[in-house]
Parts: sequence; C-alpha cells; structure tokens
Amino acid sequence: MEDPKKLEEGFGYQKKNTSEENIDITSHQVNKIATNRVDNNNQELASNANQQNKLGQTLQMEEEEEQLSIKKNKRVATLDAFRGLTIVLMILVDDAGGAYAKIDHSPWNGCTLADFVMPFFLFIVGVAIALALKRVPKVSAAIKKVTLRTLKLLFWGIILQGGYSHAPYELVYGVDMKLIRWCGILQRIALVYLIVALIEILTTKMRPTSLTPGHFSIFTAYKWQWLGGFVAFVVYMTTIYGLYVPDWSFVVHDGDSTERYTVKCGMMGHLGPACNAVGYVDRQVWGINHLYNQPVWARSKACTLSYPAAGTFRDDAPSWCRAPFEPEGLLSSISAIMSGTIGIHYGHVLIHFKGHGERLKQWISLGFGLLIIAFILHFTDAIPLNKQLYSFSYVCFTAGAAGIVFSGFYILIDVLGMRLPFIWLEWIGMNAMLIFVLGAQGIFAGFINGWYFKNEDNNLVNWIQHHVFFDVWKSQRVGTLLYVIFAEITFWAVIAGILHRFGVYWKL
Repeated sequence: MEDPKKLEEGFGYQKKNTSEENIDITSHQVNKIATNRVDNNNQELASNANQQNKLGQTLQMEEEEEQLSIKKNKRVATLDAFRGLTIVLMILVDDAGGAYAKIDHSPWNGCTLADFVMPFFLFIVGVAIALALKRVPKVSAAIKKVTLRTLKLLFWGIILQGGYSHAPYELVYGVDMKLIRWCGILQRIALVYLIVALIEILTTKMRPTSLTPGHFSIFTAYKWQWLGGFVAFVVYMTTIYGLYVPDWSFVVHDGDSTERYTVKCGMMGHLGPACNAVGYVDRQVWGINHLYNQPVWARSKACTLSYPAAGTFRDDAPSWCRAPFEPEGLLSSISAIMSGTIGIHYGHVLIHFKGHGERLKQWISLGFGLLIIAFILHFTDAIPLNKQLYSFSYVCFTAGAAGIVFSGFYILIDVLGMRLPFIWLEWIGMNAMLIFVLGAQGIFAGFINGWYFKNEDNNLVNWIQHHVFFDVWKSQRVGTLLYVIFAEITFWAVIAGILHRFGVYWKL
C-alpha cells in the first residue's frame, strides 16, 4: 500500500502514471508522425498535381503553337494551282503562239487562249488581296507594305518589258530613254493591286463581322469595293465613248530612212484600231515613242495576207498597221481594275462562307452571270470582246471564265481531294514571280544562250530545239509545241517542286 504522504505529494502510483505518460507521449508522437506523413503525402500529391498541371499546360501550349504554325503555313491549294495555271498559259502562248496563231492574242476583236492570261492574273491578285488583308492590325503599316510592293512590281516591269532586257534572243542590255516603254504586264498588275488593296485597307473598319441572311448580303457588305469598280467602269466608259480623237501621225524608222504616216480620225466613240480613245490617251500621256511597237493588230486581215499569223504588210494596208499601240495602257488598265474587283469578291466569299456548297453557289452563279452579260454585249455588237481595249464585255467574259475555272479547281482539289494531279501547278503558283521572271520573260534562257561556241546561235537552247525536237518530229510547229511543254513548262515545274521541297520562295 502506498504512503498517503507520497500520494498527496503526487508521487503515489508512480509506476502506473509513468506508464500512462509514456503511453500519452507515444500516442502524441504517433499522431504527430501520422500527421506529418499525411501532410507530406498531401504535399507530394499537390506537387505531383502541380507538375501534371504544368505538364498539361506545356503540352497544351505546344499543341496550340503547332496548330497555329499549321494554320499559319497552310495555303489555299486552289489559289496556288490557279496562279500556276496562269503562268503555264503565259509560257505556252508566248513561246508557242508564233507556231500556232490560233492561241496567240486576237489581232483585234475576239478572245483567244492568250487573251485569258492577263485577266486571270488580275483575278487571282484580287482573291489573294482579300485573304492577305483579312485582318489589318495597323492601317499605316498595311499601306506602307502595299506601296512598297507596288514599287517593286513597277521596277521589275520596267526592267523586263521597258526595253532594258533583250533576253533571250539578244545578249545585250540597255534601253534608249527616248524609246523606253513605260507600260507592261507587271505595271498593270501593280496599278490594279494598289487601287484594290488600298480600298480594302481603308474600309477595314466598315467590314461586317458576320453577314445578314440573303444571297446578295456579301455584295452589300463590301459595297465600297464594288463602288471602286463602278467608278473605274464609269471613267472608262465615259472616256472611250466621249473623248474626241483627232488626226495623228507617227514616224517609222527603216534603217537610215524614215517615213511619216498620218492617220485620219476626227471622231469619238470609235472602237476600231485607228481612232479609239485608248490609244489616244496613251499617245498623249506617255508619248508615241514610248508605246509598244509590235502591236498584234499587225496580224489582222486589213494588214497582212498571212492572217491570223504575222507576215508582210499588204500593199493596200492602212497606215495604222505600222503604228505603235500600248496593250497595257492607262485607260485600259483603269478598266482592268474591274477584274481585280471581281477577284476580291471571290476572296470575300471564301472568307465568309464556310461550306463548300455555299461558296460554289456564290462563285458559279456570278461566273455564269458575267458570261451571259459578255455574250449579249458581244454578239449584239454593242461592246465587242477586245483585249487591246480591255472592253467591258471582255472584262465580264474573262472574269466569268476565271470564276468558273477557279470553282472547278476548288471542286477537284479542295472538295474531292484530287490534289496530286495538280500539285505541279501548286508548285509553280507558289513561286509564280520567280518563274515569270526567269521562265516567261526568258531571263534564264538568255543566261544559257550567253554560253555559246564560236557564234551566238550555237548555244545549248538552240541545239536542244533543233536536234531533240525539230529534227526528231520533222516539224517545226510540232517541235516548238513539244519543246515548250517539256523543255520549258515541265522543266520549271520540276524546279518549282525542288524549291518548294527546300522552302525557297521569291516574294515581292
């Protein structure tokens, strides 16, 4: 029995209390350890969760960047294929048109395969403008970029078609500034691109985010673009029918001799070669010595017995047969703005309508509508199809044809997925400027011709033409066509494919 005094002092039951205290301490330590373990586990779980979240966010960011990169690098296949087709047509008609006059430019009224090239260029430029300027973060920067690109086009146009370059047939460079040609293909594209792009940029705040229901809502949504085209139409029509064209004269230099010819006019509203307002405006603005001196009207029935091919002039040929004329002149280029306006409309449809059926309904209906207008104007002799004048019927006919061809490419390539048969056109379209300069303008062939043996005609290009194509097929016409198809078009398709493989593109 324990001492009561010890119990009072608290020392009684010492063994039992010690044991209980140990149990309490042990229990407390266990609880503390358990709590620490739970906390550690929670921290580990939280850390793992954070790591998983970070990993998930990283993967999501990488996926978004990859998708953004794909979207950024994704090109509209139909756009490239159509542009490539235009380059191919240009090479074909320029280099084989001499052998097959039926595909060369029409001497005056009418429309041949060659006459589709320029409006097809302008059409696809319009489509590209709509896609490139879909968003304009800063108007001043966009205007600066468009202006710079316009100046580059003008520069290359004057170099290639102003008379400085004589490739591929003459191994000389340089031009007499008294005879320089100021107009040309790239110059016309530059003017149309500048006007259409500026209207698109300056009206960026007026664009709708969504279209109202209705087939014609896309037209009203971009009324300022159509107003720009309408202004070009009014300026062209009032000038060509309302401007008085007086008599004019020109001088032909033949060796050491010169002869002056006079063309009698004194009229307005004339749509023939001699007295139209298109030629008169260019003679007044640029000067007659700065116009194209080999006009296609020299192949007309009135000028040569070799019609539709080129040949010697008839004895009774009118004086204007020998005169210069600018096919890419100022007034006709104002009319060409309408081709770019129609092209940008097709681009707007591509942006706003997401379904294939809706897009095709818009495109095909407008294309056939334009063709119907062109047929009515041409076959009633109201406004004949004429590429040299860039007549309104010609605008409608070529733009309608471009819309139908573009729609056909879209069905085959983007809807049905038949991309492989047209991949070579895509390659060419991706490097259109490079192939235009080196191939269509003969710069590369001129470079090859510069490496000759003994005389300039004894070069690799001429050897291939004569020994591989002309002599084998026993026909210069067939040999010329095959040379253009295989030694030029196929060659540049392969080059374009290689450049695409290595990601090399030349852009202005």
